[in-house]
Amino acid sequence: MREAHPLERQVGIDYYVSDGDGVGGRLRGTPADFRVRELEAVDPEPLDADPSAYPHLLVRATLTDWDTNDFAGALSDALGVSRERVSWAGTKDKRAVTTQLFSIRGIEAPDLPALDGADLEALGRTGRNLEFGDLAGNAFEIRVSEPERPDAVGDVRDALRAFGGGRPAVPNWFGHQRFGSRRPVTHEVGLHVVREEWREAVLAYVGNPAETEPERTREARATVEAVAASDDPDWRAALEATPGHLGYERSMLHRLVENGGRDPADFRAALEAVPWNLQRLFVNAAQSVAFNRICSERLRRGLPFDRPVAGDVVCFADADAPADLRLPDTDRVQRVTEDRVDVVARHCERGRAFVTAPLVGTETTLGEGDPGDVERSVLDDLGLSPADFDLPGNFDSSGTRRAILVDTELTVERDPLTLSFSLPRGSYATAVLREFLKADPRDL
Repeated sequence: MREAHPLERQVGIDYYVSDGDGVGGRLRGTPADFRVRELEAVDPEPLDADPSAYPHLLVRATLTDWDTNDFAGALSDALGVSRERVSWAGTKDKRAVTTQLFSIRGIEAPDLPALDGADLEALGRTGRNLEFGDLAGNAFEIRVSEPERPDAVGDVRDALRAFGGGRPAVPNWFGHQRFGSRRPVTHEVGLHVVREEWREAVLAYVGNPAETEPERTREARATVEAVAASDDPDWRAALEATPGHLGYERSMLHRLVENGGRDPADFRAALEAVPWNLQRLFVNAAQSVAFNRICSERLRRGLPFDRPVAGDVVCFADADAPADLRLPDTDRVQRVTEDRVDVVARHCERGRAFVTAPLVGTETTLGEGDPGDVERSVLDDLGLSPADFDLPGNFDSSGTRRAILVDTELTVERDPLTLSFSLPRGSYATAVLREFLKADPRDL
């Protein structure tokens, strides 16, 4: 197997499944080169539905060059409401044209503001806010600029088809952006949180300068680390040295200034100063790096992804998914015994079942046999166990399972080189794109 880029190996992605060279080139020359459209799974009530029963306005937003979190903040500011009243089903990349759903509690359609780079359409009302996963999947149309070896696209597609047992498929990696595209540290923060190392978690996020950051940002993070190393930390000095665009870092430092920043409880409170979804993302990133490492170890040991072996835990397909989308239902799982391997393998071949690996949490069921040995060896290496995820507040996680393979019908246009495909919710386009470009993950 071809070894992955060094930055990918930092987040548990150790290999490519296609050995040949990629097409090269680059993505996102313009936002229009990377288009993402949510495959919606929400059926709202009409716009004139009773707002006391359906308090949330459902909005379809087509955004150009907007980070989802930044847009939610700009939208709440323009409406003059708390950011906590804005929710969405999936986080999208910034340098792209994205079409996605948002819900906003307590407003009417005429209240929607005009924002640059945003086209907003009120769809109806719902009785609850959107939550992560309230979509079936995403459809992508991605143009590769200046490919160096465009003819390599066929060889890569053939390799992915062989890996998927007939359909183009890749390991269902958590993409590099899950951990921070330019500064992949969210899993480091999360691993500290799971170990209840609150001080170390804060400093991994607020300090910890990266070479890829602007000089002013690196200097601010270095100041934080110098303050933290002092016998009498002056957190106000660290706050004053931190530029305004580092909003979450400043929120944490504000909380340290308020509380003194001496005790573990002060650092936990600092982490809780950021939005709830970011708090959860820290722990999710720790789960994600463990999942990636399990997939890498499974590849290294030569265990299949498109069919089970004895001891695997499989989940079944979501019967309500769109007809052309294979969507796993991880609430329906089953351990595969030796006498059921062939039967379940046929279900996998027909898209009715999926081999899974754990996103470890307090209620995680681990595999047995060789798959279970892979899972336990990775968790042992990371110093994690399911009980560690019994955590306070938004950091707690019961865990789940995740399909280890994602396949898709893949359309390729040659001039310009454009890849079009759909993926189920939670799967990353970069898991597919990395195989075709073989590029630095920061360029994906």
